[in-house]
Amino acid sequence: MLGSLDCMHWKWKICPTAWTGQHAGHSGSPTIILEVVVDYDLWIWHAYFGLPGTNDDINVLEASHLFVNLTQGIAPPAHYVIEGKEYNMGYYLADGIYLKWSTFVKTIHDPRGQKKKKLFAMKQEGCRKHVECAFGVLQSQFAIVAGPMRFWQKHVLHDIMTACIIIHNMIIEDERDVDAAIMDHIKAPTPEVKMVVDENT
Repeated sequence: MLGSLDCMHWKWKICPTAWTGQHAGHSGSPTIILEVVVDYDLWIWHAYFGLPGTNDDINVLEASHLFVNLTQGIAPPAHYVIEGKEYNMGYYLADGIYLKWSTFVKTIHDPRGQKKKKLFAMKQEGCRKHVECAFGVLQSQFAIVAGPMRFWQKHVLHDIMTACIIIHNMIIEDERDVDAAIMDHIKAPTPEVKMVVDENT
């Protein structure tokens, strides 16, 4: 897994009146979108900032440069085997709005029946929380990101967001334990299942 992919809306308090319509998204107030890819220790590997709030995550993805190299056949080295099948392309965890591409692993909505589907959905959603947590940490570390923006020029806003992300990554790197395990493996107890046979159902 290369990371979790998601977008955050940053409220723009003094958005120029002429631009309000294109920046007012689902929240009703003007926003600018930040797209990030975050790994398990909240390191931000990719950031794309600047699209108006009326765009959804798919429009932001199409405008960002995240998959430019992949379309040219250039990708980070990845080699792994799942159930005997070899894979050589990394993947991103994403939510349901993203397209069905081989590079996206989305959760199973309303997993019923099979334990494997429920377990997969639980694990995928648990790992996806890293990106939401990174947004929360970014907002808690920097009051300027937590509140509405109070600048006019978009390039100033871009510089502020870029600086906050760089400082955030510097803090993560400083506090990172390089000897720590990537993921704690916890073996869940096998659930006891009682089969009930009723011919009327």
